[in-house]
Amino acid sequence: MNVRPDFSKNANQAETAPAFLSVWDMHSYYGESYIVQGISFNVHEGEIVALLGRNGAGKTTTLRSIARLGNPQVQRGEIWLDHQPLHRMSSHQAAVAGLGLVPEDRRIIAGLTVEENLQLAQIAPPVGWSLDRLYQLFPRLGERRKQEGVTLSGGEQQMLAIARALARDIKLLLLDEPYEGLAPVIVDEIEKTLRHIKEQGMTTVLVEQNAVRALQLADRAIILDTGSIVFDGTAAEVLENESLRAEYLAI
Repeated sequence: MNVRPDFSKNANQAETAPAFLSVWDMHSYYGESYIVQGISFNVHEGEIVALLGRNGAGKTTTLRSIARLGNPQVQRGEIWLDHQPLHRMSSHQAAVAGLGLVPEDRRIIAGLTVEENLQLAQIAPPVGWSLDRLYQLFPRLGERRKQEGVTLSGGEQQMLAIARALARDIKLLLLDEPYEGLAPVIVDEIEKTLRHIKEQGMTTVLVEQNAVRALQLADRAIILDTGSIVFDGTAAEVLENESLRAEYLAI
């Protein structure tokens, strides 16, 4: 039986700040395929949470469901972001409410420069993330601001995709496979950036196949298996639990 979580606390902690993102009893489908099967979890403000599991476990479906993309379809459950009911919103409304998704394919807009990609996303006037501040965070983007975004390297495109999400002054950053296909030195650079924006108070949920790197970055980990949560705890617990890693993460 699913028990509705206490939105003021993480079930694994006796005393903590109110939950910033709360997912309760969420069920998501692609057509007739039942992918996410009644999951519930909390994410607290300023945390980095790694959403892990084998291929097909439901990780990306969970991110897309939180982002209200319409495919998959969320047929039951509640999703709250900073006390706002995302489950009652369209994807556009969720974006306005402060949610930013960086998809695996990055979705850089062809024909636009780096700066134009950022300006298109930016609210006017910017409250937190001005262009100057984004270029300080990603110096490579500042150097290439007049270059067409789709001609950047894979790592630079990932930086642009993250910067574009931040440009909207979001509250929650969702990252789908941010390290996919990138050289280790670029992964190091992006990881350093994610640590920096965490220090600025950003709340982040990431899906990543490179589980060890994700766990080294994250505060907490949620492991999915065939659409259900099998673990919700600290990242350190997963790194220290060899049998858990072998059974659900193949590492």
